[in-house]
Amino acid sequence: MSNRMWGGRFASGPDAIMEEINASIGFDQRLYKQDIAGSIAHATMLAEVGILTQTDRDQIITGLEQVRGEIDTQSFTFSRALEDIHMNVESRLKELIGDPAGRLHTARSRNDQVATDFRLYVRDAIDTLSAQIRTLQLALVRRAEEEVSTIMPGFTHLQNAQPVTLGHHLLAYVEMLGRDHGRFEDARKRLNESPLGSAALAGTPYPIDREMTAKALGFDRPTANSLDAVSDRDFVLETLSAATLCALHLSRFAEELVIWSSAQFGFIKLSDKFTTGSSIMPQKRNPDAAELIRAKIGRILGALTSLMVVMKGLPLAYSKDMQEDKEVAFDALDSLSLSLAAMTGMVEDLRANRERMRASANAGFSTATDVADWLVREANIPFRDAHHITGQLVALCEQRGISLEGLTIEDFKFIDHRIDSRIHKVLSVEASVAARKSYGGTAPENVAFQAARWKQILTGETSEPVAIKKSGGHGHGDGGATE
Repeated sequence: MSNRMWGGRFASGPDAIMEEINASIGFDQRLYKQDIAGSIAHATMLAEVGILTQTDRDQIITGLEQVRGEIDTQSFTFSRALEDIHMNVESRLKELIGDPAGRLHTARSRNDQVATDFRLYVRDAIDTLSAQIRTLQLALVRRAEEEVSTIMPGFTHLQNAQPVTLGHHLLAYVEMLGRDHGRFEDARKRLNESPLGSAALAGTPYPIDREMTAKALGFDRPTANSLDAVSDRDFVLETLSAATLCALHLSRFAEELVIWSSAQFGFIKLSDKFTTGSSIMPQKRNPDAAELIRAKIGRILGALTSLMVVMKGLPLAYSKDMQEDKEVAFDALDSLSLSLAAMTGMVEDLRANRERMRASANAGFSTATDVADWLVREANIPFRDAHHITGQLVALCEQRGISLEGLTIEDFKFIDHRIDSRIHKVLSVEASVAARKSYGGTAPENVAFQAARWKQILTGETSEPVAIKKSGGHGHGDGGATE
């Protein structure tokens, strides 16, 4: 039996294998709200320009609202034989209202219909993801305010480099997420044009009002070229590109949470809400949520790559290859949304071990650059010479098994006579971070300022930077941890 929705040209139905490869209802049914909204806008416009009667319009809208209610309440039966969400909705509409349902498809095609639905869906997804990014940023900002003066090691090559503050480190991800938010918003602006009314590829001879439907669906304008409108998927690619970068940032932070929560580091403790145990080792607390976030970028980047490969060789306009755009996009956007929610939960719940962080920051001669800078600033020694002198001091410390703070003034003068007792003022990790006052630096006063700036951006609240507290052994809970 031929498909009664488009079977006039065909004498028999598709082979079972053809039906299996061709049907998309298994995944595109999630577009039902967008599909019905587009059909309501289309019917309203057709009546306004005189293509539909007011009576037909009212029956169509009433029927579509009933279909939406049935799907909402899961009482709707989807049919694979009807292929996709568009035909499933239209078939049920015909059952409900009869002949007027057949007039709904006037002046449109499934090509512009699906392009419209998908743009609406991606736009909704962007709005959700943008809000989630802002929520995660705010969680990071609030933690940064609490850890303005918490000293930790800053790393290069995962080796101790220079002391920084935990607040400064957390705000680095706030900046990254801010750019992610901007990319999603840019993608939203470019996708916000309505394909509806482009029909199959060439437009329509009916006197439709595309501006009206675009406005009804919240688009800025109708698309200007019908060929481009039905064959374009770069709005999905751009969104997946933004999603990939956001997932990359989450993955980097997740990797740090995995490292920091290990026994070897012990910088943080993740709550029971976002960790799991072992089936054989009762002592284990595994950072599974962070590890899964770290892995999600594979699926998201895979979706971007998959769709790029699908689109790269397609001539204009629509080809059935483009049905492969939705499953990967749905999965990628779902994965990013889940990752953002999980990361927000971990940030809100984790506890920082301030004592452990400070002790680690003080290891590995992390204030060596401060010594070199002091030689440049106070002894007028060229930096390259100061670098060499500092290297000799570090070598002396290594021979004796002590830190730079353990050197006496005689030790310093043994290496270079121009050093005086003032050098001791720059040797502590507290002095090191406090000195980094250049814009964007890790000095606590800078961190407090940036946290206040971001809070104002994210909430609209104008507040004074949090009071700066001295760090070092003043945390709460086990091992100097803070809630």
